Amino acid sequence: MRITKEKKQANHDRIVDVASEMFRDRGFDGVGVADLMEKAGLTHGGFYNHFASKEALIAEASAKGFAQTSERYAGYAVGDVIDAYISRVHRDTRGQGCPAAALSGEAARLPEDTRAVFGEGIAGLVAALEGSLAGHPNARAQAISLLAQAVGAVVLSRACPDSSALVDEILDTCRADCHSTLERQVQ
Repeated sequence: MRITKEKKQANHDRIVDVASEMFRDRGFDGVGVADLMEKAGLTHGGFYNHFASKEALIAEASAKGFAQTSERYAGYAVGDVIDAYISRVHRDTRGQGCPAAALSGEAARLPEDTRAVFGEGIAGLVAALEGSLAGHPNARAQAISLLAQAVGAVVLSRACPDSSALVDEILDTCRADCHSTLERQVQ
């Protein structure tokens, strides 16, 4: 039985949505095609009707994750973005979090064309922060620095055991430092 173009697109979108969350939660190597397709409610054999390779899915799912991250923080003041990003909630919900914090280490080992998608996502986050910092001296450099510190804080906190006091110390220290940096820029 053939499916309509609309149904095929809906299936494709569902695969990308599921993969985006699973990759952020488990990493690229931690997600098999069979498991992914089962979670999407589709058969394993149908994967290659939608994607030329797992790499192609990784690229599309990463772009989706970055778009979701940008949408989540759109319209918020930069201080509010920092509070939400460098938080225990973000740290503890990898699957719904930012791909930069969940997957940058793995993305560095991907082929160039797949890394390019990841780079575009990071550039988009920098641009969004830069826009929030309009009027600040060196807004672009400041945006890059804030993003690097925010991502680093989440990555390091995730590397610690959940019950470790160091988790909250890392998050609290980096969040306070980002706010301090912003306050110095206003003066």
